[in-house]
Formats: sequence, structure tokens, C-alpha cells
Amino acid sequence: MELTSAALWLNTTFAGFDAAVTTAVHKLYELAPGFFTPFMELISLFGKGGIFLIILSLVLTFFKKTRRFGTAMCLGLAIGALFVNLYLKVVIARPRPYVDQSSVFYQFWTLVGQHVESDKSFPSGHTNAAFAAMLPLFLLGDKRRSWLALLFGVLMGISRIYLCVHYPSDVLGGAITGTVAGILGTLIARKLPEKWYGWALGQQKGRHESVRVG
Repeated sequence: MELTSAALWLNTTFAGFDAAVTTAVHKLYELAPGFFTPFMELISLFGKGGIFLIILSLVLTFFKKTRRFGTAMCLGLAIGALFVNLYLKVVIARPRPYVDQSSVFYQFWTLVGQHVESDKSFPSGHTNAAFAAMLPLFLLGDKRRSWLALLFGVLMGISRIYLCVHYPSDVLGGAITGTVAGILGTLIARKLPEKWYGWALGQQKGRHESVRVG
């Protein structure tokens, strides 16, 4: 398989880093494969197609108290998806780590269930979506609790490495693009007029007034 210059550069530059981090993460398999493999599969499932995160952001947008969070999440997800899925993955076209059957990645991949992904590897779309959605929650929320949102992003990245469907450098790239998308989504959400965040309250008041008049 002929690699693009960008994919070849990633494979060469991050070869040691990718192998070392993947080997370290797979110590979890040695400790408790019966626990960590289903757990990592579950975490990864939450990021599949971004469906769970999209639904969560829409639900938050529906309620006035959480509309700012949901709006920022929607914007972050949209920006991240456009940049990663429609541009970076297509241009870089890095093959998945399990494609090389002579590699340590393939060996780990066969141990954890041989999960197959259809698109290219760099950057990690799951990690990108997780950070694009969770960073607004962290930035706009109470920092005493909102840091848990970032923990979800970290776990998503680890799950993708554990399942050997991404190189660690893919996950790092996804975390960076997701962080940028999440920040942009938050900045745009903060610039939206307050009327957007209060429309439900206005509608509710209108309904109450109509009832009283009737």
C-alpha cells in the first residue's frame, strides 16, 4: 500500500512513541482482559459516529438552564467533524495500525477482538468528537466538577489505543483538533445573543399569559 507523504511522515516520526504508548496501554489487557476489554469497547461505543454526543448536546440545548452548554457542544462537534472527517482524514489517508500484520499493533489487535474501522486513521475521530463536546462543558461549567468531562475525553483516547484501531499519535491529533473545535464552539456560543438562550422562557411566559387571559 502506497502511503501519502503525510502518512509516511507520521509513521516514521512517531514510530517509537506509538509503539511505546500502545505497549504500555496493553498492560491493562495483561492485568484484567475480562474487565478492561468490555469497558474499553463500551467507552468507544459512546463515540461511534458521534451519535451519543450529538444527542446529548441536543438534549442540553432543549432546556434553558443547559442551553449554553448544549449550543457550545453542538458547535464544537460540527467544527471538529468538518475539519477532521472531511479534510484531515481524506488528505492524510493514514492506514489503521492493524493493517500491517507484521507489527506489534496487529498482535495486540488480535487479542482484543479485531475491531475493524472503515475510514482512515489520523486523527482519531472518536477522540476529536469527545474533546470537541466535552471541552465546552469544562470551560462553561463549575471547575470543581466539570473536569470530569475531560476525563471522558481521555478515556475515549485510551480506549482507541487499547482496541488498536488508532495509533497514539492519532489520538493525540484528535485531542488537539477536538480541543481547538471545543474552544471555537465555546467562543461562538458566548457571542450569541442572550435572546437565543432565553427563548424557551419567553415562550413559557407567553403560554401562561394566554391561559390567564382565557
